[in-house]
Amino acid sequence: MGLGQLRATKRRPSAAIAGFVASGLVAACSFAPNHVRPPSPVPNQFPGETDASESIATVGWRDLFRQPELARLIEEALANNRDVRIAATRVAEARAAWRIEGASLYPQLDAVGTGTRGRTLFNLPVTGATPVDVRQISAQLSASWEIDFWGRLRNLRDAARWQYLATEEARRAVATGLVAQVANGYLLEREYEERAALARKSIETREGSLRIMRRRYEVGSGSKLDMTQVQTLLAQARMTLQALEQDRDVNRNALALLVGRPVDIAPGTLSLTQVPEDLAVPTGLPSELLANRPDIVAAEHRLRAADANIGAARAAFFPNISLTGAYGTMSDQLDGLFSGGSEAWSFTPTISLPLFNAGRMKGNLDVARARQERAIAEYEQVIQGAFRDVSDALVRRRQLRLQIGTTRELLEAQRERARLAQLRFDNGRSAYLEVLDAQRDLFDAEQALVQLRRAELASLVALYAALGGGFVADRGFERDASATDRGQP
Repeated sequence: MGLGQLRATKRRPSAAIAGFVASGLVAACSFAPNHVRPPSPVPNQFPGETDASESIATVGWRDLFRQPELARLIEEALANNRDVRIAATRVAEARAAWRIEGASLYPQLDAVGTGTRGRTLFNLPVTGATPVDVRQISAQLSASWEIDFWGRLRNLRDAARWQYLATEEARRAVATGLVAQVANGYLLEREYEERAALARKSIETREGSLRIMRRRYEVGSGSKLDMTQVQTLLAQARMTLQALEQDRDVNRNALALLVGRPVDIAPGTLSLTQVPEDLAVPTGLPSELLANRPDIVAAEHRLRAADANIGAARAAFFPNISLTGAYGTMSDQLDGLFSGGSEAWSFTPTISLPLFNAGRMKGNLDVARARQERAIAEYEQVIQGAFRDVSDALVRRRQLRLQIGTTRELLEAQRERARLAQLRFDNGRSAYLEVLDAQRDLFDAEQALVQLRRAELASLVALYAALGGGFVADRGFERDASATDRGQP
């Protein structure tokens, strides 16, 4: 068909060929195995859990982490973090690969224009060599189409589709992990803030004690040993404060990397939500992990891709049917390219059957089957790892609550001990060493309680991430998945 003007040909493929193509499309089949989700390799209930309410994973991170400053940090991290950007580019790459595989199902149409000019010699027995000038100009539309009678191309497209969906889930896993990292960094900032405040208060108190003990030593009513003991205790408190400030600066650098900019967090309390800390956190059933955990969903998508690759490898054993055609014009002069009688067309159905390839196709099928077995094992392994993550978070959460209760009792006892030790020293009934020991133990108990409170809140973050929370109702590929069922990339 000419590039300048298109005219319908008077000769069309026969109705028999059209009927053959239509029947091939209707009868197209697939050799991919039916996907069957492997049985869950973990118990039906988490250890020590009896509450089968809806999992906390279904709660969006904005509804769980209600501290305005924390929510702002998470939003900025999701927008600026480079790991999230890298994951997004992988999603775009996988989607483009799926589109490439899907394009093979449709005919390929090309417009081709060629021009040839040259000279050749004909060796004739009588007249000898005679030069002949050759000029040829042609313009045509060419089309080729592989009929996917056995489902090879469709299986390759489906494999690319499931890989794309697995990559999308991997992006969601990165985002979920990022939310947990930012929340933990925020908690560490609050922990260092509270512990530093306790250290400053202790430094202030010990500086006052040092002034008193120095004055007593100067007037002869106290010993130098008591004064140096107070100096030692003061130096220990200052060292603790300096270490806390160092750790806080390092943590802020880590937060800056996550958020994508330097962070300056305003003073606040050590908390994540507006709900009571002892509120029960529903975990749901382990079966819900199959739908909530992005790494499990991604592993199942990869298993589906392996099933589709088996179908493509099986279809390669059967005949390949393709149609090739061309229609255009040809002339030795440009002005005669579209004149009457210059039309040219061709139609070439082709069927090819593999007879011998030294076991290459059998090897491809064995590779596809081995990859499917590996995908099954990886799927089960991911489920087991997720079950362990949730179980570990539950154990830590239960034990930390017990430790917090015990430490609070210890802290009250240490406060009373420090008060009594001071009274005994003031009344001359004990040495100042008893007061120093009591103050040191009180300071350690105060620091430990803050650390345990932060760890208990961090266990909530770990449990939330282990259950797959954050983006359960925010999957960007749900609209695309419905399109893939119709074969649309």
